[in-house]
Amino acid sequence: MSEHATVGANCDIRPGATVGPEGQSGEPPVLGDDCTVRSGTVIYADVTVGDGLATGHGVLVREHTDIGDDCTVGTNTVIDGHTVVGDRVSMQTGVYVPTHTDIADDVFLGPNAVLTNDPYPIRGENDLEGPTLERHASVGANATILPGVTVGERSFVAAGSVVIDDVPPGTLAVGVPAEHRPLPEHLDRGNVIR
Repeated sequence: MSEHATVGANCDIRPGATVGPEGQSGEPPVLGDDCTVRSGTVIYADVTVGDGLATGHGVLVREHTDIGDDCTVGTNTVIDGHTVVGDRVSMQTGVYVPTHTDIADDVFLGPNAVLTNDPYPIRGENDLEGPTLERHASVGANATILPGVTVGERSFVAAGSVVIDDVPPGTLAVGVPAEHRPLPEHLDRGNVIR
């Protein structure tokens, strides 16, 4: 842990975690109350975290990230900064969140879900635009969401899907590339993230 941060009450910063690396420019990170930051996690400057964050091991949260209350960020997840994460978001092991991504409240990201922000990597000057995940959206394991795509409220992206177009609210996206189908009745509800 570093003394280069503002940490709320009842936080458990485990040995080997770094909150506010020494020598970084920017404002020290701010963690709310009741946060658990496990070993190997690094939280950069200019990060604001609400109450109740729980990280796995080896998490990286880059600068200019805002994370809401009661979020889970799983082992080996990377949030590359300039990102907004809402309340009660659950990111499972190995999720990748690029810069310029917006994740609303009650979103679930399954293991190894990958969000992208560059339509033509290393092919020239591109404006980076991450995806937008609206409230109660769920993204299955190993799914990939392309730059600028909006995953609508209460939508569900099936495991392994590659989403190249916006997913309308209350829709199931499945396949490579993902096709949109009506959301099955048993999935047509909001997420209950604990």
